[in-house]
Amino acid sequence: MTNGRKVKLAEVAARAGVSVTTASYILNGRSAEMRIAADTQERVREAVAALGYRPNRTARSLRTRRTATFGLISDYLAFGNFSSEMLAGASAAARRADHLVLMGETEGDPDLENLLIEEMLDRQVDGLVFATLAATRIAINPRLTGVRAVLLNCVDLASDTPAVLPDDLGGGRTAAGLLLDAGIRDGIYVVGEDTNPVAVAGPLRLIGVEQRLREAGREIAGVVACNWDVRPAYDAVDAWLAGGARPSALICLNDRIAMGAYEALAEHRLRVPDDVSVVSFDGSELAGWLRPRLTSVALPFHDLGRRAIELLIDPDLAADPMVHLPMPVQPGGSVLNRF
Repeated sequence: MTNGRKVKLAEVAARAGVSVTTASYILNGRSAEMRIAADTQERVREAVAALGYRPNRTARSLRTRRTATFGLISDYLAFGNFSSEMLAGASAAARRADHLVLMGETEGDPDLENLLIEEMLDRQVDGLVFATLAATRIAINPRLTGVRAVLLNCVDLASDTPAVLPDDLGGGRTAAGLLLDAGIRDGIYVVGEDTNPVAVAGPLRLIGVEQRLREAGREIAGVVACNWDVRPAYDAVDAWLAGGARPSALICLNDRIAMGAYEALAEHRLRVPDDVSVVSFDGSELAGWLRPRLTSVALPFHDLGRRAIELLIDPDLAADPMVHLPMPVQPGGSVLNRF
C-alpha cells in the first residue's frame, strides 16, 4: 500500500525499469521459462518489497486456474493436540508452497461432508486433503472422483488415492523391541482391543508386537481386552490382577489405556517399572503426566499433515500410493532394564 492505496503492478515495473509483462512473468514464477536475467528478477523483487506490492490472487487464479489454496476436511478438527498437530503440519507445508489451507469439520455427518466438499470445489482449491482423527479404512466420497486428493490418517483400499498413515505395524515392532532390549522376554501382555471393524491402528500394532517377539523366539503371554479409555482399562486390568495375574510387562494400545493400567497396578501394590514395565502408543501429552513418565511410541501427527500437503504439491514424491511414516519413541521411565 502507498498512502493507503493499493500498489499496481505497473508501478512495480516502472520502479524496476522493466515492462509490466516482464514483471508479471517474474512474479508468477515464469522467469526461467522466459529466460529473464537474474539481475532483472532481483530488481523486480526489490521494487515489490519497497512499494509493498501484493498480487491480486483472484485475478491470478483466473489467469492460471490456480487459487493458491488447499482444502482440508476432517471428521474432527478440534480434538486435542493430535488434530492440532496434524493441522499445524499441513499449514506449515502449504505456507512453504505459498498456499493457504481452508479447513472444514464434518463431525461425522455425511451430509455436512458432502456440503464441505462441494464448497471446497466451488472455491477451486488446488487440491484437497480428507483426514480422520482415528486411523481407519474408509470408502472415499464419490464427489472426490477426479479431484486431486490425498487421504490423511485413513485409507480406501479400493481406491488408488494416495494415503498417508502412521506405520502402526512398525510401531508395534518398536514397542516389543523396547522390552526385548531391556531384557524382558516373558510375561508380556497386550492391553486393549479394537472392536471397530474398520480400525487400522490396533490390529497392526498387535501384529507388529507378535512379529518382533516371534523373531526373538518369544510370544505374547496373552491379551487383556478392554476399550481404549481410562476407566475400561482400569476395570479390566484390576479384575485380571485380582484373579492372580502377575505380568512382567504390559504393552498398552494407547496412552489412555496405560493410565488405567497404572492405576490398577497401584491398587495391587505393583510398582512401575520395578514390578511391571509398561510401554504404550500415541506419545500424547498424557504420557508426560504419568509417574513415572510413560514410555510411548508416538504418532507423528505433524509429519503426517506435512506429508499429505507435500503429496498434493508433488504426487511423484510417493513411490507407493500408501505412505507409512515411522513412529518415534517418546522415552520415559516406565521400562526396567534387567541387564
